[in-house]
Amino acid sequence: MLAATTMRAGDPKPLVNAHAHNDYEHARPLVDALEHSFGSVEADGWLVNGRLLVAHDRTAAKPERTLEALYLDPLRERVRKNGGRVYKDGPSLTLLVDVKSDATNTWKALRSVLQNYEPMLTRFANGRTHTNAVTVIVSGNRARGSMEADTNRLAAYDGRLADLKTNIATDFIPLISDNWSQLSSWRGGGDRVPPADGAAALKDAVAQAHAQGCRIRFWGAPDTPEIWTLFRSAGVDLLNADDLDGLRDYLLKP
Repeated sequence: MLAATTMRAGDPKPLVNAHAHNDYEHARPLVDALEHSFGSVEADGWLVNGRLLVAHDRTAAKPERTLEALYLDPLRERVRKNGGRVYKDGPSLTLLVDVKSDATNTWKALRSVLQNYEPMLTRFANGRTHTNAVTVIVSGNRARGSMEADTNRLAAYDGRLADLKTNIATDFIPLISDNWSQLSSWRGGGDRVPPADGAAALKDAVAQAHAQGCRIRFWGAPDTPEIWTLFRSAGVDLLNADDLDGLRDYLLKP
C-alpha cells in the first residue's frame, strides 16, 4: 500500500478547483496530487477477473494496481490520521472513477468495493447528500439505470452537458463533465482571444450547471494558463491538469 501523507502546520490550503486528470499516470498516484493540495483526483478503472484495476488501457492493467491499493486504502489511512478528513479540517476530496470496462458489471463490483470504505465516503440516500471525507463520482461508462435505481449509494453519477436540459437531481448528478470541443475549438496558442460564441457558450453552460446546483468540469483542453484563465473567469469549478506543478503554481499566484 502506498504511504499516506498528512497535512502539517503551515501547509497550503486545499486547492478545491484543482483536478488531477489521469492521476494514476504520475510517479506516485494520489500522493503527488495530495502533496500538491489538489481537491480532486481521477482514476481510470477496468474490471478484470472481478478486480478493479487502475490503468488507461486494458493492456496496461496490472494486478497489483487496484483501486483499493492506489486510492481507497491510502485515503482511508490518511483520513484516520487527519481526524476524519483527507486534508485536516478541509473539504471533501473528489475521487472520480472513470470506468473503461462494461458499465453495469463494473458498477456492481465498484459498489461492493465501496462498502468496505463506507465510514469515509459521502452517501447519496433518499434524495439527500451526506457529505464525508471522500466523494466518489462515477464517470466514463456509467450504468445510469442501475445507479439511479439505487437510492442508497456511496457514489454519484458524472453528468454531461446534455443533462443540463433535464431536471437534474444533485444527489444523483452533482457534477457535469464534458469535452471542451463540445463548446469550442479554441485551444489558445496563437489565437489569444477565444471566439465570442465559444466564450458565450461556456458561460451559459456554467450558469445552467450552477443554477441546478452542479459543479462543472471540461476535459480535452490544453494544460495552459490561458485556458485555465478562461475557465476560471467563467466559473468552471474543476480545472483539469496533467501538469500538477503548473496548475498549482497558477492557482497560488498572487
